Amino acid sequence: MFLGIDLGTSEIKLLLLDEQHRIVATTGVALTVQRPQPLWSEQNPADWWAALDAGMAKLKQDHAAALAQVRGIGLSGQMHGAVTLDAADAVLRPAILWNDGRSAAQCAEMMAACPELPAITGNLAMPGFTAPKLAWMRQHEPALFAKVAKVLLPKDWLRFQLSGSFVSEMSDAAGTLWLDVARRRWSPEALALTGLNEGHMPRLVEGSEPSAALKRDLAERWGLTPGIPIAGGGGDNAASAVGMGVVKPGDGFLSLGTSGVIFLCNEAFSPNPARAVHAFCHALPDTWHQMSVILSAASALRWVTLMLGMPGGEADLIAKAAALSDTQRQQAPIFLPYLSGERTPHNNANAQGVFFGLTHEHGAAEMGYAVLEGVGFALLDGWRALQAGGGHAEQLWLVGGGARSEWWARLLASLLNVRLVNGVGSEAGGALGAARLAWLACGGTVDEVCRTPDVARVAEPDPALAAALQPRYERFQRLYTALRSEFS
Repeated sequence: MFLGIDLGTSEIKLLLLDEQHRIVATTGVALTVQRPQPLWSEQNPADWWAALDAGMAKLKQDHAAALAQVRGIGLSGQMHGAVTLDAADAVLRPAILWNDGRSAAQCAEMMAACPELPAITGNLAMPGFTAPKLAWMRQHEPALFAKVAKVLLPKDWLRFQLSGSFVSEMSDAAGTLWLDVARRRWSPEALALTGLNEGHMPRLVEGSEPSAALKRDLAERWGLTPGIPIAGGGGDNAASAVGMGVVKPGDGFLSLGTSGVIFLCNEAFSPNPARAVHAFCHALPDTWHQMSVILSAASALRWVTLMLGMPGGEADLIAKAAALSDTQRQQAPIFLPYLSGERTPHNNANAQGVFFGLTHEHGAAEMGYAVLEGVGFALLDGWRALQAGGGHAEQLWLVGGGARSEWWARLLASLLNVRLVNGVGSEAGGALGAARLAWLACGGTVDEVCRTPDVARVAEPDPALAAALQPRYERFQRLYTALRSEFS
């Protein structure tokens, strides 16, 4: 039995996996995000720990016998967050999250000071990454910055609480802008840009390796075996890839979660920073991946659903959008889904959401359709950026909360001109990948552990639909170009 822990932005998920690939149990505890100022996004690490403890209490209550059989623990989590500790290991301030946009000025300063930074880290400096957050602290919170003794990523702070050890792994570390991604080690040059050195960083392991051991008191509290290994684990997307068996070159997935991600597995370090494509280490040794990332995907759908007060939730709004005629869709407003700024391909933290072309004739269905289509257009921008750098896939696994809609899947498959496949149990995502990484750390092999799921549903591209959408996509692109100078 293996325990996967996935620290998301809106929820912490726990999953028990047995050695017959059966998911024995899952549970989740909700989390909230604090936004004390525009562009800011923060969480208190203490809330993560309280949620983990509550989730483990649920598992112990309902699955005590399975917990007693757990051989290893794996961790997955939201990437890029900055957890800063002082010399006494106390948290200095709320964690600054992946979707925080306050550090755009620091990104520009880092790029100017070190033009070779993308060649080292595989990525442009973006506010989402960890390093610019520390550069912001250095400038705006100098007294706190002076106390920083350690910087941890969110899941690695949980690891510290579980084991007392400071450890990270390659896939998550690759999203800090401090890692030499080709060499899979910390970069002294990148660290120096933020006034830090390797002493501020955790030790690095591969995601499939043991990293630390569970504390005895926690094992006794939760009904686990003391000293069982904690795997290196993975950043949320790399762990999700392991959970779906996306571990070989040419494999890929599309995730419709809070953000929208297209993930392609590579056998070598393949940076394309000019198009704001991310090049990261995978959670497995000698493997890398590329990602295009949009910051608002299913979260944009959730936002418009709440704004419109839809009694049936997102499914109701999607049904209304799907029921529109072709003419009504052609006359719907255009939506730019940049509610939290944007990464690929624009790298613009100041980009904003826009409805363009609203009239008295438009209602909830048209607005919902515009959001679903606009997210698709943004994903197509990212897909084209990946293709421009040589990215290719015959099909993509479709995961995340937005993957439940067959209608949206068909729209996206047509836009991207690629088959989208839903897998049985793929909603387990990062928690399943974390459990699999624990299995690997306990001696499992990649071929044995990293299986692809059974196919539940396939969305094939529709060339006629793609052709009908093309004029609106071109209008979408022109709209961003026209408004770019207005975003500030």
